[in-house]
Amino acid sequence: MKNRLQQFQSDGFLILENFNTANECDDLMRRAEELTSSFNYEGHPSVFQTTNQSRTTDDYFLESGDRISFFFEKDAFDDSGKLKNDLFHSLNKIGHALHDLDPVFDSFSRSPQMKKLVAELNLRDAVIIQSMYILKHAKIGGVVDVHQDSSFLYTEPESCIGFWYALEDATKENGCLWAMPGGHQTALRSWFRKKADGGTELLQLSDEPISMKGMIPLEVKKGTCIVLHGLLPHYSLVNTSGRSRQAYAIHTINRNAHYPDVNWLQRNMNELRGFE
Repeated sequence: MKNRLQQFQSDGFLILENFNTANECDDLMRRAEELTSSFNYEGHPSVFQTTNQSRTTDDYFLESGDRISFFFEKDAFDDSGKLKNDLFHSLNKIGHALHDLDPVFDSFSRSPQMKKLVAELNLRDAVIIQSMYILKHAKIGGVVDVHQDSSFLYTEPESCIGFWYALEDATKENGCLWAMPGGHQTALRSWFRKKADGGTELLQLSDEPISMKGMIPLEVKKGTCIVLHGLLPHYSLVNTSGRSRQAYAIHTINRNAHYPDVNWLQRNMNELRGFE
């Protein structure tokens, strides 16, 4: 029988049921709502109805690496800049430094079981580079296109590992993850980075499309942790159900790998913390 490290190396992902308790998941969901309730969205770039909206939105996104920032669903606002729904149900995600700036998210991200897991996976030099609270609301949560996490957290050599926590049951109906066992044994297709003249670009590193053959749904119960290799192509579909699919994710890189200054997400690399 394969141990966790062998299974991860073989499949490119690892599904760990009952990794977090229901109470731990509920505490994180409750904290996300508290953070949202204290957020004043007046002046948020998504509200701007000007020709500079794209640039201001880019700037807000690029400056979110060491902050707790709020990102809205597409078409959350009407033509007058008013939300079509309540604030919480208008958000797509919250990121990208929850794990460092909020004590509840910090505790969840660096739990005793996480410290044990990173040791089992030989990730002792891993540091957390970003975190995301993903809402995927009922009937609202949209598609997340197929991608490789290392495209967005590029290092030399490649070292990105994702940890995706199901705070609610994830099913095909409400937008669970999809991936192919062994799909990480491939090349990195693209690099999402900053452009010299401002904004971002997706630099193509390979013309070979990602194969969708063999993709399977990763339907999991609340409290499950899914570990994702940075080269593993994965995606999620629209939430067509009447139930939300809230999740939390952190991404790690090796503290000794080179992290280019053109990467979209920038942190003071000397201040990044691991799981000590």
